[in-house]
Amino acid sequence: MSQVGVRALRTAALLTSGALAVSVLAGCSSGDEGGGARAVPVDIAAAARADVADGGTLRWAVDALPATFNAFQADADAATARVAGAVLPALFTLDERGRPQPNPNYLESAEIIEREPRQVVRYRLNQQAVWSDGREIGAADFVAQWQALRGRDSAYWTARNAGYERIEKIERGADDLEVRVTFAKRYADWKSLFTPLYPKEVTGSPTAFNDGARTRLPKSAGPFRLKAVDAKAGTLTLVRDPRWWGEPAKLERLVLRAVPRDGRAKALTTKAVDIADVDATLAARVDRAVREGKAGAPGSPAPGSPAPGSAAPGGPPPSGAASDGPAPAPAPDAKAPSDALKSWATAHGSDEAKAAAARAARLRDRRAAAAYEAEQQALRGYVVRRTLEPAFTQLALNGESGPLADERVRRAVARALDRRELARTVLAPVGLPAEPLGSHLALAGQDAYADSSGALGDQDTEEALSLLADAGFTPEGARASAAPKEGTKAGSEASGAPSKAPSGTPTGTAAGAGSESAAGSPAGAASPAAAPAASPRAGAGADATAVDVPSDEGLYIVGDPQPADDPWTGTYVLAPAPAAAVHSRLVLGQARAVTSALTAADTTTAADATTAADATTGADATTGGEATTGRSAAPAGSTEPGQAAEPAQPADDPKPAQAAQPAQAARAAGDTELDTGTAAGDTPAPQQPKAQGGAPGAYAPAGTAAPSGQGKAPSPAAGAPVGPLGKDGQPLTLRFVLPSGPGSESLRAVGEKIVAMLDRVGVRTEVSKVPDASFFKDHIASGDYDLALYSWPGTAFPATDGRPIYAKPEPATDGSLLVEQNYTRVGTDHIDQLFERAAAELDEKAARDLVRQADARIWAAAGSIPLFQRPELVAVKKNVVNAGAFGFATPRYENIGFAAPKKK
Repeated sequence: MSQVGVRALRTAALLTSGALAVSVLAGCSSGDEGGGARAVPVDIAAAARADVADGGTLRWAVDALPATFNAFQADADAATARVAGAVLPALFTLDERGRPQPNPNYLESAEIIEREPRQVVRYRLNQQAVWSDGREIGAADFVAQWQALRGRDSAYWTARNAGYERIEKIERGADDLEVRVTFAKRYADWKSLFTPLYPKEVTGSPTAFNDGARTRLPKSAGPFRLKAVDAKAGTLTLVRDPRWWGEPAKLERLVLRAVPRDGRAKALTTKAVDIADVDATLAARVDRAVREGKAGAPGSPAPGSPAPGSAAPGGPPPSGAASDGPAPAPAPDAKAPSDALKSWATAHGSDEAKAAAARAARLRDRRAAAAYEAEQQALRGYVVRRTLEPAFTQLALNGESGPLADERVRRAVARALDRRELARTVLAPVGLPAEPLGSHLALAGQDAYADSSGALGDQDTEEALSLLADAGFTPEGARASAAPKEGTKAGSEASGAPSKAPSGTPTGTAAGAGSESAAGSPAGAASPAAAPAASPRAGAGADATAVDVPSDEGLYIVGDPQPADDPWTGTYVLAPAPAAAVHSRLVLGQARAVTSALTAADTTTAADATTAADATTGADATTGGEATTGRSAAPAGSTEPGQAAEPAQPADDPKPAQAAQPAQAARAAGDTELDTGTAAGDTPAPQQPKAQGGAPGAYAPAGTAAPSGQGKAPSPAAGAPVGPLGKDGQPLTLRFVLPSGPGSESLRAVGEKIVAMLDRVGVRTEVSKVPDASFFKDHIASGDYDLALYSWPGTAFPATDGRPIYAKPEPATDGSLLVEQNYTRVGTDHIDQLFERAAAELDEKAARDLVRQADARIWAAAGSIPLFQRPELVAVKKNVVNAGAFGFATPRYENIGFAAPKKK
């Protein structure tokens, strides 16, 4: 993904002792670049320019044509970023590790020349850099953009001003090619500014800024320029810019074609596009077609039977494995030779009615087989290029009120999750490394990345139970309530606990509607809400192969002002629009990246589960039914392809004691942490009750017994789920909000796994499925949820882009809560201070250390739990080069094209 896209779309000890270990919360050393995690390489079929043909038209699928060409407006989207990257100046671009690099097409140099008393950056512009009308790019363009984006003039309808508000003045330097920018406050992320750079004709006045670049661009300065927009045909055409001074674009035309996600398969099979982002289902179809093509045509199907590997006539082919996996088996409804012979006999028999019906059926089958073969033939012209997208999926825990306001409960939820299993479920089927993400603020391979999850701890059922017990949630607390009446539903209705849902919002109703029961609940326990009865995990059904439909793109909320007769009393959301806009797209578009990965994994998962169950049964028969550990959903010692086996650990073996420093050592090192992990001077966010006291047993070294009484954790049989927990007769029930529409199957499938993991520690969940249109605005942004799954884009500038996501909410004068983009409502003063220090630290290594410290504090607060980096799957015509799965890297549009014919 380009820097334009990233900015537009936004932005060794465990917690087992009385004090948080200094080594974790201080972050990793600056010498530990990238935290030891390597980025997955870009997959773009890189080729030298000499090997790229001159000319041609490349058709690139986008979700929709851009609503505006101004990347700094609220409704800017991915298509806006795509156009801006091809036609406007980008002073810095990103490499595949997300590091900003000066763009020599526009800059001769850019450097900090003064640090005291003010930071001064000098830009030396390329003397050939001109706008499409011939005017030189210069200081006037910098000044106009700064004045529009600094946030002092409300007449400019801007979406974000991060960094621009720190500038004191901009002036011409020694000559017209030099621009000097002086900052009132030091700014480490100064390389994020002025990309894209607009001409002063667009940013020079509020009228021009608000309306002048919505449907046209008066000037440009890139390898391409805007030629035409055909709203009826759904196309936007870019052509070579004759004034471009750099290496000329290889393509003659670049056409962006609006193709909704549910139309991508048809667009590929009809060869209507050359490049398109695809979901795992469609990626598997392309992979299968390519494999079949390499292996030669499959064996001829029986007369009248569907082609091998096809689904029922008229239905989609079954999803397959990644490109390096085994070929899928024939569809279960393919006719055996005996059935085909019987069909032929019936079609030619004496019973005319049966014969006519048989002939019609055979004709339909032949047409379906022919259509399938034609589709496969078309798909063989593509290849799936894959890497990890610069975005990650997280579980959000709303800490504003209810049980999750207690940080011990949030930590217990986090400790109940097997993040590696969740990552493996999504990433392994598409052939990508199945590693859980260890940072909120950086992705694998970035310099600022370090796995700081040790500040919270890995999956540990015993620790989760101890934390819950210390917070007062015990089996006895749940049983103190009166027995529920017959027919009472699970969740808040069963417990009598009030629901956060407003009137009219679906909460826990009948199974299959708003609240559902998870399989595997302990006998006699109230079942948590979980997967649908006809869940995609239950088998290959219509839901399992449904094509995702994106919705709610471009959503942006700023206070959501109400009419005068309906005064606003809720939560203000001050979200930098490009990040907020794509955030909604990420939330509701996650399914297209992982839905079919989960579906494709179902068969393997079910087979593995059966094998594991058989093995366990056999072991029990041999050992007299000895219980096995329940530390992970996978059997101990199980492996995934490409992963080393982990040794099994006996159920009665204590965990190795984790390295921990006592509170005295922490204080001696200058860190006055309390038992709860809150820094000295920190106060929790408003309306968040602070956890009381230490946690007996919860933070003690592994193997330390908890004191008797309330602090004692339940001791269920190893691997067995515990009964429901509660306090004062109220069961511990969390409302898990997920979108209900098509295209959201992946969220529900991942949510199902999380529900099962929480069930093992006695935490009941009530799954509420809400309409896509209201999921983000009416639930996530407004705080009407306990648990939720959504994604954030990665960024090259975490000190700037991460701050509004994790900033401590502050009360407004009207009693509402200003949360910016912190939809979990969990934050501390110390986290805010670390972000501010990182943003002002001009030493890059020191700034990275501060970002890592902030990340460790965010982990310890347990407001959000990063799960995995999302897959990026792109179907590309085989002869397209220098394009595909870019990851963090900025596309070089002038180098994209078609492979030149090889010389004989």
